[in-house]
Amino acid sequence: MNDLALAQSNTVDDVLRRSAGRFGARTALRFEDRTWSYAELDRAVDAVAGHLQRLGLEPGARVAAYGKNSDVYVVAFLACSRAGLVHVPINYNLVARELDYLLAQSGSSALLVDPDLRERLGDVEHAPEVVLPIRGDDSLLQVAQSGAADPETPQVFSGSSDDTVVQLLYTSGTTSAPKGAVMTHRALVSEYVSCVHALDFAEDDEALHVMPLYHSAQMHVFVLPGLMAGSSSTIIERPDPADILRRLSSDGHRSFFAAPTLWVALANQPDFAERGLGELRRAYYGASIMPVPVLRRLQERSPDLGFYNCFGQSEIAPLATVLRPEEHADRPDSAGRPVLFVEARVVDTDGNEVPPGEQGEIVYRSPQLCNGYWDNPDASAAAFADGWFHSGDLVRMDEQGYVFVVDRIKDVINTGGVLVASREIEDVLYTHPAVAEVAVVGIPDEKWIEAVAAFVVTKGEVTQDELVQHARTGLAPFKVPKRIEFVDDLPRNASGKILKRELRAAAD
Repeated sequence: MNDLALAQSNTVDDVLRRSAGRFGARTALRFEDRTWSYAELDRAVDAVAGHLQRLGLEPGARVAAYGKNSDVYVVAFLACSRAGLVHVPINYNLVARELDYLLAQSGSSALLVDPDLRERLGDVEHAPEVVLPIRGDDSLLQVAQSGAADPETPQVFSGSSDDTVVQLLYTSGTTSAPKGAVMTHRALVSEYVSCVHALDFAEDDEALHVMPLYHSAQMHVFVLPGLMAGSSSTIIERPDPADILRRLSSDGHRSFFAAPTLWVALANQPDFAERGLGELRRAYYGASIMPVPVLRRLQERSPDLGFYNCFGQSEIAPLATVLRPEEHADRPDSAGRPVLFVEARVVDTDGNEVPPGEQGEIVYRSPQLCNGYWDNPDASAAAFADGWFHSGDLVRMDEQGYVFVVDRIKDVINTGGVLVASREIEDVLYTHPAVAEVAVVGIPDEKWIEAVAAFVVTKGEVTQDELVQHARTGLAPFKVPKRIEFVDDLPRNASGKILKRELRAAAD
C-alpha cells in the first residue's frame, strides 16, 4: 500500500482503529466475565491478525468461521479484515453435508471452529488443513487476550483498500445451492454509516446482542455500526427468552435487536408484565414480518420505547429500508423508506417502474451492494440486470416512498428470521425411496412466523415420522419440516409448474 492509499484507508477494521483512537478506555465489548475496552479490542485484533499472517495465510485467502456467539468471534472477523483475508461466516447449526459444500464452494484455506463443534468435521471431505480453535486451549482467544494486555502489540496493515473483498455472505435462493454474496470493505462501511444514521446509534448506548453473529443482520446492522458510534455492547451466546428478559429488565441495556419470533417469545414470558423492559429505549426488529398485534402489545406495555423495523437482505450488507418510531403510528405494517446510501424503485417483470401503490419487484442501487456471487457469473449477471440489483422481493411503494412487503418472488421460507431454500429441503426428501413428488412451502406459524411444510406424493409405504427422521440426516434442525402432508397430486398450472400458492392456501 502506497502512502496515499494508506492515508485514505477506509476498511472495516479501520472503523475499530478510529473508534479506539476516540474512545480508548471506554468499554467496547462484554461477553460472560470478559470486558474489552476499545483500545484493548484494537490491540487484540492486531494480535490475531498477525497470528493469521504468520500461519501463512495470504491476502485474499478465505477463512471460514464456524462458531457460536462470543467476543472472540467478533475479534476474529475484524482480524481477518485487518490481515486482508476473506471471512466466511457459517451457520453453526449446519450438518456435515451442508458445511462441506460451503467449505468447498468458498475454497476456504482455514477454518475457525468452536471446540464443541469440532467433532462435526469428521464427516467433512473438504475441511482445510488449517483448523484453529476459536476458544479453549491454544485458541484465538488466548492470542487476543495476550495482545490486548500488551500496549506494544505491533500494528498490522494488509494493503487492503475499500474495493477489496472482506467477506462472503452465503444466502439461500430458489435452488439447493447457497450463493456467496461478495462483500467489499466499501459495501460494509457504507452500510455502517447508513445504520448509524437511520437507527440513531449513540455513544451512550448499552446494547444487548443475542441473535447469531454469523447472520449479517446482527453483525453488520448492530455490532459493527455500534463500534463505529462508540457504544458499549454485551454479547450472549444463545438467545434464551427468560434470560434476555431478565437482562433487559435489570442490566440497563438501552438498545436491543431481535427477530420477530424472539419478540413474540419475550412478550409471552409469564413475568413479562411484572419485569418490563427496564431502561430500553430503542427496540429493533427485522429478518421477517412482525405480527402487528404483537407489536401493539409491546408498544402498549412500553409506551416510551421506540421501535424500528429493519428490512433488507444479505446482498445489500444487509440494511435497505427502515421504519422509524415516529412512523409506526400511521404505517405499522410498512418496512419504511430507503436508508442513507440506498436508492430503490419498484418494477414490473419488464423492468418498468410501476405507479405508486402497485405491486412489483424492489430493485436497488447502492454502494452497499455486493460485487455479485462468488464463482457464479450467471447468477451475478441475472441479479444486476439493467444496472439495478434485483432483490426477488415483491413489494408495493406508496407516494411517500414507504415500502410494504407483499411476498417473496423466490420460493424462500423465512423461518424464525433464517432464510431457507425450499428446493434444498425438497432435494433431501426426494432421496427417500418412497417419495414420488414433494413440494415445500412456508406456512404461517405463531412461533416461527413461517414453518416449513412439505406436501408429499408417495410411491410406497412411509410415515410422517420416518420422513422427518430422513430429513434430519441431511438438514440442519431448523430446515426439517415441522409439518408433512400426504396428498394424491400436487396442483399445477397449464405448463406443469407446481402452484405453491395453492398449497399455502390449503395449509391455512
